[in-house]
Amino acid sequence: MLMSILKGAAAGAAGTTALNATTYLDMTVRARPTSSTPEDTVEKLAEISHIDIPGQGEERDNRVAGLGPLSGIATGVGVGALLGLTRAIGWRPPVALGAVAATVLALVSANGPMAALGISDPRTWSLQDWAGDTVPHLAYGLVTAATLDGLDS
Repeated sequence: MLMSILKGAAAGAAGTTALNATTYLDMTVRARPTSSTPEDTVEKLAEISHIDIPGQGEERDNRVAGLGPLSGIATGVGVGALLGLTRAIGWRPPVALGAVAATVLALVSANGPMAALGISDPRTWSLQDWAGDTVPHLAYGLVTAATLDGLDS
């Protein structure tokens, strides 16, 4: 079971790389700015959990800027580990279905906390906002599912 979880985590890391590459490509093509929502989430979580992020001014800001993307990496690897666990208990879908499952789990895991914390409200997103968020998560899902399938071969 542990090996399946580790394979899932590795697949999630590969998927996270695909998500990040797709996001950065989108930023390059559309000249859109980076999103502050990961850092805003870190700030809000620190506030409600009464955890101080060390430093002041630029030093603290730099830590928050690092923690935002790290939270995304943790989410991607965690979703992959969960999918690896599901394979260990017998659910081995075809790659296309696994990609849909990985995409949906990643979207919910990434956007759910932001919505619950009031940082972002997907109900108010434009079609362009949805596309900008969904396409990278689809890349995540496809790469994660294909990697998991390949690791079982």
